[in-house]
Amino acid sequence: MSVPELSIVVPMFNEEAVLPLFAARLRPVADGLETAYEVVAVDDGSSDGTAIALQKQRRVWPQLRVVRLRANAGHQAAISAGLALATGAYVVTLDADLQDPPEVIAEMLAVARAESVDVVYGVRSDRSSDSRFKRVTARAFYRSMDAMAGTAAPRDAGDYRLMSRATVEAVNALPEYGRVLRFVVPALGFPSASVTYRREERAAGSSKYPFTKMLRLSIDSMTAFSLAPLRFATLLGLVGGAASLALLIFALYARVRGHVVAGWTSTVVVVSGVGAVQLLALGILGEYVGRLYAAAQARPSYYVAYDSATGSANPAATRQP
Repeated sequence: MSVPELSIVVPMFNEEAVLPLFAARLRPVADGLETAYEVVAVDDGSSDGTAIALQKQRRVWPQLRVVRLRANAGHQAAISAGLALATGAYVVTLDADLQDPPEVIAEMLAVARAESVDVVYGVRSDRSSDSRFKRVTARAFYRSMDAMAGTAAPRDAGDYRLMSRATVEAVNALPEYGRVLRFVVPALGFPSASVTYRREERAAGSSKYPFTKMLRLSIDSMTAFSLAPLRFATLLGLVGGAASLALLIFALYARVRGHVVAGWTSTVVVVSGVGAVQLLALGILGEYVGRLYAAAQARPSYYVAYDSATGSANPAATRQP
């Protein structure tokens, strides 16, 4: 198959239930673009029948390229694997749950061509299908990142985006470990535009982003793009030091005045407060040290077990952080 103009990278983890619906929705859209394309489906170590379902789809869909990772590496790593293997002049990243409608790809491609931009972000203009908790926490997350890191990431833009070949190559060349692409891509500063769409209900299956994974993604984003948490720990230390100095002055004043009274409660409160601040500061510092430790180990983020384009594993696709 000739080199396609468009590659569509789709990370998948236990998506057996939604895969037929996704293929039935994406294929007409891709065929209607009237351009050569490939769909790079990255099976992120699924434990259900996703791998079998992908092979069945591949028999009737020649543009479908199946990549299987040896073990579950995580959503961002699966997208990175797809970016490393995609060959198109334009690359779209899209989840398989159909919450982000594939029909928007045509608009993204038209905007990229008309405005000669390197990135086109899919921005959710209507998130009523998400729970109130998810909408509130997402809003707070993006505002926090703006305040701490001054990121240029559009609010309500996830991992649904179109990138030029130059952008993809720049992302692939980054040595960053545990990268969060929704902030990495805007940080490159390449010319960009955006299109809006209504976020839909998940077509089938269950969410692969529970609260714990969202929390991990938030921590990775903050520690990767901002020194504000470290500075916050320093500020807590300064505030704690000032409070201790004030207590010392008060104790000396009370002693001079002869009003020294043993206070068990106040002592416990002060000790507990200082201990909490110290543990928080150590925890923040530990997150950064942990990232440095993981980067120093230089372990690959994922291992490719199978690529239908070559019929075997592709060692060059193994990501070295």
